Amino acid sequence: MKASVRRTTETERKALSGPALRAFFRIAEDWALSPDEQMTLLGVSAKSTFYNWRKDPDVALPRDTMERLSYVLGIYKALQILLPKAEAADAWVKRPNTAAPFGGKPALERMLSGNVADLYVVRQYLDGQRGGWA
Repeated sequence: MKASVRRTTETERKALSGPALRAFFRIAEDWALSPDEQMTLLGVSAKSTFYNWRKDPDVALPRDTMERLSYVLGIYKALQILLPKAEAADAWVKRPNTAAPFGGKPALERMLSGNVADLYVVRQYLDGQRGGWA
């Protein structure tokens, strides 16, 4: 049996994009991310696009950006569950980590590789740590 995947329409993406971007910018503030780090996580290379999104997040984001946002929000949520003290949860992404996916480097370094797959790996690791679906 073949699974079907329904693609979101531009109207649906626009309805989801604003709230997702606003949440992302709050997370970026909590994690003390630079504009360049934020751009990398969003997968955007044009500073003008990035600053336009900050100014007016009610846009229809590309599917790739929506996927990236989904992973970042999932990572943030998992950290809030695993580390209930906000300071510890927010600092985790920048602390060196000896777990296999990180090789002694901070998770943020892996997340900033620019690859969506690396966001997935961090999300999968955290979901596994909290006993969720990997």
